[in-house]
Amino acid sequence: MAVSSFLVPLGTPAPDFSLPSVAGPEVKLADVSAPALLVVFLSNHCPYVRHVESGLGAFAAEYADKGLTTIGISSNDVANYPDDDVPGLAQQAERAGFTFPYLLDGSQDVAKAYNAACTPDFFLYDAQRRLVYRGAFGEARPKNDLPVTGDLLRAAADAALRGEAVPEPHVPSLGCGIKWRPGNEPPPVSFL
Repeated sequence: MAVSSFLVPLGTPAPDFSLPSVAGPEVKLADVSAPALLVVFLSNHCPYVRHVESGLGAFAAEYADKGLTTIGISSNDVANYPDDDVPGLAQQAERAGFTFPYLLDGSQDVAKAYNAACTPDFFLYDAQRRLVYRGAFGEARPKNDLPVTGDLLRAAADAALRGEAVPEPHVPSLGCGIKWRPGNEPPPVSFL
């Protein structure tokens, strides 16, 4: 069943993290000094992620040259979803052309801190690490015929890199729900 991302309030600061990467070295939020930051919650097994992964890889490479740092995070329960463990994520990074750090959130604490709901789930931050966009990569889904362009995220990233507000409304991302470890599910979220 598809799950929509939460519309976390704009202006929310990026939660801190320090996580190991699929490639080995630890990555910390404090180490990112780019003018804009994209944090994407991903998984290897989800058809929604697989549908956009190559487009995301190309987008991240293109926008790295413009000043956007992209970080992927997998928070899924690897005991019940072994394709989302290190070997599967490494294969995905190779397959999709991910040149950005792909991090492992084994405790699932980072997913909870970001209020991530699904994979893929996109969080775009400005230079002050304040949330400026949360929403979909684009309108393409596994069962529609729309091309994977990343048009919604591209427009948001362009505005953020110019120091401008990203016009609302933001279209929520849609994907597979985060696979929480049994008993680790977060409480319901309300932003009212």
